[in-house]
Amino acid sequence: MAIVLGPNRYGKAETRLVRVHRDGDTHGLVDFTVSVALSGDLAATHLTGDNAGVLPTDTMKNTVYAFAKKHGTGEPEEFALLLARHFVASQPQVHGAKVSVEAIGWERLGPHSFRRRGDHTRTAVVTVTGDGEQVVSGVTGLVLLNTTDSEFHGFVRDEYTTLPEATDRILATAVDARWRHSGVDVAWGESFDASLAAMTGAFVGTYSYSLQQTLYAMGRRVLQERPEVAEVRLALPNKHHYLVDLAPFGLVNEGEVFIAGDRPYGLIEGSVVRDDAVAAVAEWWL
Repeated sequence: MAIVLGPNRYGKAETRLVRVHRDGDTHGLVDFTVSVALSGDLAATHLTGDNAGVLPTDTMKNTVYAFAKKHGTGEPEEFALLLARHFVASQPQVHGAKVSVEAIGWERLGPHSFRRRGDHTRTAVVTVTGDGEQVVSGVTGLVLLNTTDSEFHGFVRDEYTTLPEATDRILATAVDARWRHSGVDVAWGESFDASLAAMTGAFVGTYSYSLQQTLYAMGRRVLQERPEVAEVRLALPNKHHYLVDLAPFGLVNEGEVFIAGDRPYGLIEGSVVRDDAVAAVAEWWL
């Protein structure tokens, strides 16, 4: 039996970057968390401890900060592409670079005053290899809720099933979505805003008989409206709301008072893809 080294990578995770763009009296603010992972001809450091081909992870961190100064930051996809291309081009032993960015939004209150947005986090994951470049945009922590226009019935029952059928329920979720682009010539900010609007619009406008149905509607809407997107993947936790029994107090609860459940929760995951989509360059979430 032979023992061999399998796939591997290394890098610097979660470099915190805040970049202030000072354009006269009006400032811009960018808040990124950047992670870098490199792969390639790196067997020696694993097998013998020879670090001749190892770019220090501290250097990766420094590169993030230096590039933010030299090139600015712009959109997260743009900044991640810049970094990933640099590591592959400048390090001959590196054959692939994956750069992930989480972008925190700040709402402008004045020329140099901001309030942090907490309704969602924008994400971008860029992979650059000898086979090509891949950009996956995304959003996490986007909480959506419909107070009606949701049902759930006709499901399988067995000896352990106690769930009652629902013909009018609250439907709530915290969207974790990623969408893969067909190429890299994209207006990233416009594409992100429009994709997010398409998903939320589908959630609002779909009369739902299951969260699975809503997931498909959200992914389909993005592909219908955004030709640059090849595939959408979503994870939707079902944030359950339970009707409170107020009968012991002589009160009738007609869909007005609920307990917001924490856990356990249903988790619906799926992808919606064009049948002619270009193949992915690298594995990606989900």
